[in-house]
Amino acid sequence: MTGSARHEALALLRERSFASFAAARLAASAAQAMFTLVIGWHITEISASPALHIGGLGLVRLVPALVLGLYAGAIADSFDRKRIVLLTQIVPLLCSIVLLATTISHTVTMTVIYAVVLIVGVASAFEGPARQALLPALVSRERFQRAITFNQIVGGVAGPTGALLGGVLISRFDVGGAYAGHVVLLALSALGIALLRPRPIEGTRRAVSFEAIREGLSFVWHRQTLLGPMTLDLFAVIFAGATALLPLYAREILHAGPAGLAILTAAAEIGTLVTALVLVLLPPVQRAGRALMLAIAVFGLGTIAFGLSRSFPLSVALYALVGAADQVGLVMRHTTVQMTTPDELRGRVSSVASLFSNSSNRIGDAESGFVAAATSATFAVVSGGMACVAIVGVVAATMPGLRNYRVTPEREKASSST
Repeated sequence: MTGSARHEALALLRERSFASFAAARLAASAAQAMFTLVIGWHITEISASPALHIGGLGLVRLVPALVLGLYAGAIADSFDRKRIVLLTQIVPLLCSIVLLATTISHTVTMTVIYAVVLIVGVASAFEGPARQALLPALVSRERFQRAITFNQIVGGVAGPTGALLGGVLISRFDVGGAYAGHVVLLALSALGIALLRPRPIEGTRRAVSFEAIREGLSFVWHRQTLLGPMTLDLFAVIFAGATALLPLYAREILHAGPAGLAILTAAAEIGTLVTALVLVLLPPVQRAGRALMLAIAVFGLGTIAFGLSRSFPLSVALYALVGAADQVGLVMRHTTVQMTTPDELRGRVSSVASLFSNSSNRIGDAESGFVAAATSATFAVVSGGMACVAIVGVVAATMPGLRNYRVTPEREKASSST
């Protein structure tokens, strides 16, 4: 890291609230990665049709995001964002305790798992907009863009940490031990959120209403630099997301076991971490629209190669490449959404971004599971990667506003539209 970059990173961490926020993000993201891995492995142990249930759980996760996503954004602009995020850590903590108790007592069923995943999905729907809108209230405006990238680095560290820890706990203490680890991580996250001292929301707080939700939608709709990346992310991840099928690849195709599953899951997160570090050191990307499209194309091509690979080391390298490509678009999208949105609208605009992201992940999980059940895991992954590359071509041809978008040195005005 350069001296200037190191200085800025240390300055960020000296801001007490941001340090607490980063620590909470580290614990929460590790917990999320662990939960995804453990649930996937648990299904392969107790179900005769794991691919079908992977698809079903993808739909269960999708429902709260679709039904509550926009409403959650209005809530984040009307109530204390810190308290919302704190509550959304306590709810999944209690759910994990239920899974731990039923697993130890050998009474866990797929019905229990579906119910827990649904409740955790509801909490997640409210957490996303509130957490994203909370960050600008914790750092100075001059350090905000670097705070976003630093936040992604924290997520990059947390993902592989949570996945590896989950794999180790399953190997050493079985699934119950992994659920216990999940409880501890969420407790640490809740503690970090409790220590935050955010600035009050600037501007006028809007009451929760359909008109308030419509205002957030309209803000996004009239800005291609927001709508374009969200749309591209939605359809690319729906078709090319292979995360849901990693347990099947680890067990049935690569024959790598739970430790191999943890490494595969961590590979993408390591790719995102390395990319985030590079983005911190390099000057800002100017041709952001073109870079985003190139990154999504690499994401699709990497997914195709991963789907065809039968070598475990090659699969790990390819999945790390997929994570790196995804990270390029992620940093740009988060920066654009937050820097071009006034504070009183951040919750609602963040909810639109979360709706696109969560919808793509959950629909992608369902699509992967159902296609794999009807054909094979390999066909689901490879065909999805091909569809992703095709979508990039369509977007590049039909959205010149995104294709030609450049990052300007100054902060874009929230009232501008392209």
